[in-house]
Amino acid sequence: MTRWSPGTRVSLVLFDLDGTLSDSAPGITSSMRTALTHHGFEVPSDDVLNSFVGPPFRVSLEGIGLPPERVDEVVTTYRTDYEAGRLFENELYPGIRDVLAGLADAGTTVAVATSKPQATARRIVEHFGLAPHLAGGLEGVFGADVTNPRDAKADVIARALAHLQREPDADVVMVGDRLHDVEGAAKHGIATIGVSWGYAAPDELRDAGATAVVDSADDLAALLLPGASRPLD
Repeated sequence: MTRWSPGTRVSLVLFDLDGTLSDSAPGITSSMRTALTHHGFEVPSDDVLNSFVGPPFRVSLEGIGLPPERVDEVVTTYRTDYEAGRLFENELYPGIRDVLAGLADAGTTVAVATSKPQATARRIVEHFGLAPHLAGGLEGVFGADVTNPRDAKADVIARALAHLQREPDADVVMVGDRLHDVEGAAKHGIATIGVSWGYAAPDELRDAGATAVVDSADDLAALLLPGASRPLD
């Protein structure tokens, strides 16, 4: 299968949410501190907590040494705290709204594929007023299945492709900020554009195999809308 390459046509773009469309770290890290403290676990440094933004929590929590059998209770407490209001301690990155609007105006199918629970992701997308730019509105937001603790980014992407009735052709692109986005897309033969404004460690995206890494919304628009003379307002 031939993957997308810069300068070629894009017909479907799947966007990660946390660290790609919005800076959601303040709410996520606050609720995780609350959950870890409630269950008697040591709270790691801010840098470690920021690294939790994006990947499935099971991966991150087991990565800092939590016993696998204790992860679900921590995540449940986290979600209760987060969904009570901290999910809106969050803001869009500069220029992102214009990128989505420009893609939709150009006839490109746009959807969100995130490891955040689907219902929560849809609340955030609705809060920011992004649904009009997505395929099917809020139906174009695909998130984690909370009934499956092992649900991975590749699974979310699979559901998005199936719902949109798309094969992972060379004109399908993932946009994300962590290696899990790159690896999840790669399992479907999809190229990823990495964004440097998220929560990846230095060189994480390139080492994972991202086709390109961009530093601004303007640079992202230039790759996804190569024919636009002035992609952003």
